[in-house]
Amino acid sequence: MDTPKPASRRTVVVVVVVEVVVEVVVVVVVVVIVVVVVVVVVCSSCKVVHVVVVVVVVVVVVVVVVVVVVVVVVVVFSLGFIDL
Repeated sequence: MDTPKPASRRTVVVVVVVEVVVEVVVVVVVVVIVVVVVVVVVCSSCKVVHVVVVVVVVVVVVVVVVVVVVVVVVVVFSLGFIDL
């Protein structure tokens, strides 16, 4: 009788985690696009633009990777914890 409860909890945890990850990734991508556009418009001829764009892209990639890793760890831990 207890089997359906962990399964439903697991499903809820996975769904919530996936939704949070998707929202975070979307927000990060939008912020990056806005920052890049603003920088390019403000200073289209500066060499700083290239540096800023590279830094922003690197930061975004790192953030996305960290978020994905954290989500995977949380999901795995949650599934393992619930199964225990």
